[in-house]
Amino acid sequence: MAGKGAATRERILDSAQAMILGHGYAGVSVDQLLSRLGLTTGAFFHHFKSKRELARALIQRYSDEGVQLFRDNLARAKKLADDPLQQFLIFIGLYEELFEGLTEPYPGCLLASYVMEMQQFDDDMRRIINVEFELSRTELTTLINEISEKYPPRSAIDPVSLADGFMAVFEGAFILSKSLQEADITVQQLRHYKNYIELLFRP
Repeated sequence: MAGKGAATRERILDSAQAMILGHGYAGVSVDQLLSRLGLTTGAFFHHFKSKRELARALIQRYSDEGVQLFRDNLARAKKLADDPLQQFLIFIGLYEELFEGLTEPYPGCLLASYVMEMQQFDDDMRRIINVEFELSRTELTTLINEISEKYPPRSAIDPVSLADGFMAVFEGAFILSKSLQEADITVQQLRHYKNYIELLFRP
């Protein structure tokens, strides 16, 4: 029974995520979610006390997955190269691989969706949302500083701002891809960012 209960909980989370990405947090009701899943109200409240608790569990899961992916990709990049510039380029390339070959626009980022409706959430939710952003800023700023020591940039840079550029490109590409219904925009924008980094620090 425990396995069945866990599976039901994941079904609720998966469907809620898809609906929120399509309609926003405020645009999805518990009744709509239950209708889509064919579940009773009792089944929902067995797993989540409220829609807000569902929202928290959903963003925690999404954040944890994003943080793990970031750490895994960075670790892999550092394993594949000793040079910090090559590490950064490989790191960006690993994200490119995730989105190559898509035939439909990526559905979007739950973090960005929540940020657009931040008034619906408390400070604890904001903290969860910012974990991946802050991790990216910290780790990539460190890497960019290492690159700068070895390869002085061709133009003056702010390492923190340049590090933030990765997430800015990433999240912005999701929005543009979804709006224009063009599946390859995310990969294209990641390649532009990678090319910029390579040109900026070219020996």
